[in-house]
Amino acid sequence: QVQLVESGGGLVQAGGSLRLSCAASGRTFNRYAMNWFRQAPGKEREFVAAISWGGGATTYADSVKGRFTISRDNAKNTVYLQMNSLKPEDTAVYYCAARLGYSISIGPASSYDYWGQGTQVTVSS
Repeated sequence: QVQLVESGGGLVQAGGSLRLSCAASGRTFNRYAMNWFRQAPGKEREFVAAISWGGGATTYADSVKGRFTISRDNAKNTVYLQMNSLKPEDTAVYYCAARLGYSISIGPASSYDYWGQGTQVTVSS
Protein backbone atom coordinates (compact mmCIF):
# COMPACT_ATOMS: atom_id res chain seq x y z
CA GLN A 1 0.00 0.00 0.00
CA VAL A 2 1.26 3.45 -0.95
CA GLN A 3 -0.14 6.76 0.19
CA LEU A 4 0.61 9.89 -1.82
CA VAL A 5 0.32 13.44 -0.50
CA GLU A 6 0.75 16.44 -2.78
CA SER A 7 1.72 19.92 -1.66
CA GLY A 8 2.98 23.19 -3.12
CA GLY A 9 -0.03 24.39 -5.05
CA GLY A 10 -1.31 27.94 -4.87
CA LEU A 11 -2.14 31.13 -6.70
CA VAL A 12 0.49 32.62 -9.00
CA GLN A 13 0.54 35.23 -11.75
CA ALA A 14 1.14 34.27 -15.35
CA GLY A 15 4.85 33.85 -15.99
CA GLY A 16 5.51 32.77 -12.43
CA SER A 17 6.71 29.48 -10.99
CA LEU A 18 5.59 26.85 -8.53
CA ARG A 19 7.14 23.62 -7.30
CA LEU A 20 4.83 20.77 -6.44
CA SER A 21 5.87 17.89 -4.21
CA CYS A 22 4.38 14.44 -3.80
CA ALA A 23 5.47 12.53 -0.71
CA ALA A 24 4.95 8.78 -0.70
CA SER A 25 4.70 6.34 2.16
CA GLY A 26 6.08 2.82 1.96
CA ARG A 27 9.45 1.23 1.43
CA THR A 28 9.12 0.37 -2.27
CA PHE A 29 8.86 3.85 -3.73
CA ASN A 30 11.74 3.19 -6.12
CA ARG A 31 9.73 0.38 -7.75
CA TYR A 32 7.00 2.74 -8.92
CA ALA A 33 6.82 4.76 -12.09
CA MET A 34 5.57 8.17 -11.01
CA ASN A 35 3.43 10.62 -12.94
CA TRP A 36 1.76 13.96 -12.64
CA PHE A 37 -1.72 14.51 -14.05
CA ARG A 38 -4.01 17.52 -13.92
CA GLN A 39 -7.71 18.16 -14.19
CA ALA A 40 -9.32 21.48 -15.00
CA PRO A 41 -13.00 22.15 -14.26
CA GLY A 42 -15.22 20.43 -16.79
CA LYS A 43 -12.33 18.59 -18.41
CA GLU A 44 -10.92 15.10 -18.24
CA ARG A 45 -7.84 14.30 -16.22
CA GLU A 46 -4.81 14.66 -18.47
CA PHE A 47 -1.24 13.47 -18.42
CA VAL A 48 1.41 16.08 -17.56
CA ALA A 49 4.73 14.32 -16.92
CA ALA A 50 6.25 10.93 -16.13
CA ILE A 51 9.48 9.74 -14.56
CA SER A 52 11.05 6.30 -14.38
CA TRP A 53 12.00 4.30 -11.30
CA GLY A 54 15.50 5.71 -11.00
CA GLY A 55 14.73 9.09 -12.47
CA GLY A 56 16.83 8.59 -15.58
CA ALA A 57 13.95 8.82 -18.02
CA THR A 58 11.26 11.47 -18.24
CA THR A 59 8.53 12.42 -20.68
CA TYR A 60 6.13 15.34 -20.89
CA ALA A 61 2.89 16.41 -22.48
CA ASP A 62 3.49 18.74 -25.41
CA SER A 63 1.61 21.51 -23.61
CA VAL A 64 4.19 21.67 -20.80
CA LYS A 65 7.39 20.61 -22.56
CA GLY A 66 10.19 23.09 -21.95
CA ARG A 67 8.36 24.72 -19.03
CA PHE A 68 7.84 21.89 -16.52
CA THR A 69 10.42 19.51 -15.05
CA ILE A 70 9.66 16.29 -13.20
CA SER A 71 12.21 14.82 -10.80
CA ARG A 72 12.35 12.38 -7.91
CA ASP A 73 14.39 11.75 -4.80
CA ASN A 74 14.03 8.08 -3.88
CA ALA A 75 15.87 8.61 -0.59
CA LYS A 76 13.09 10.99 0.42
CA ASN A 77 10.25 9.06 -1.26
CA THR A 78 9.29 12.24 -3.07
CA VAL A 79 8.56 13.28 -6.63
CA TYR A 80 8.56 16.91 -7.73
CA LEU A 81 7.12 19.01 -10.51
CA GLN A 82 8.88 22.31 -11.15
CA MET A 83 6.55 24.54 -13.13
CA ASN A 84 7.97 27.66 -14.80
CA SER A 85 6.48 30.21 -17.19
CA LEU A 86 3.02 29.34 -15.95
CA LYS A 87 0.01 30.21 -18.09
CA PRO A 88 -3.66 30.65 -17.16
CA GLU A 89 -4.41 27.44 -19.04
CA ASP A 90 -2.23 25.55 -16.54
CA THR A 91 -4.90 26.20 -13.90
CA ALA A 92 -6.07 22.81 -12.60
CA VAL A 93 -5.94 20.38 -9.72
CA TYR A 94 -2.64 18.53 -9.99
CA TYR A 95 -2.40 14.90 -8.94
CA CYS A 96 0.51 12.54 -8.57
CA ALA A 97 0.06 8.89 -9.41
CA ALA A 98 2.07 5.71 -8.95
CA ARG A 99 2.18 2.61 -11.08
CA LEU A 100 3.89 -0.61 -10.01
CA GLY A 101 5.60 -2.87 -12.47
CA TYR A 102 6.56 -0.33 -15.11
CA SER A 103 9.85 1.49 -15.35
CA ILE A 104 8.05 4.48 -16.84
CA SER A 105 4.40 4.85 -17.73
CA ILE A 106 2.30 7.09 -19.94
CA GLY A 107 -0.83 5.00 -19.73
CA PRO A 108 -4.32 6.41 -19.19
CA ALA A 109 -5.41 7.55 -15.75
CA SER A 110 -7.17 4.22 -15.16
CA SER A 111 -3.81 2.42 -15.33
CA TYR A 112 -2.41 3.78 -12.09
CA ASP A 113 -2.41 1.98 -8.77
CA TYR A 114 -2.34 4.91 -6.35
CA TRP A 115 -3.34 8.57 -6.43
CA GLY A 116 -2.85 11.57 -4.22
CA GLN A 117 -5.66 13.86 -3.14
CA GLY A 118 -4.59 16.66 -5.48
CA THR A 119 -3.33 20.21 -5.03
CA GLN A 120 -4.90 23.28 -6.66
CA VAL A 121 -2.82 25.44 -8.98
CA THR A 122 -4.37 28.71 -10.11
CA VAL A 123 -2.62 30.98 -12.60
CA SER A 124 -4.01 34.49 -12.96
CA SER A 125 -3.64 36.52 -16.13
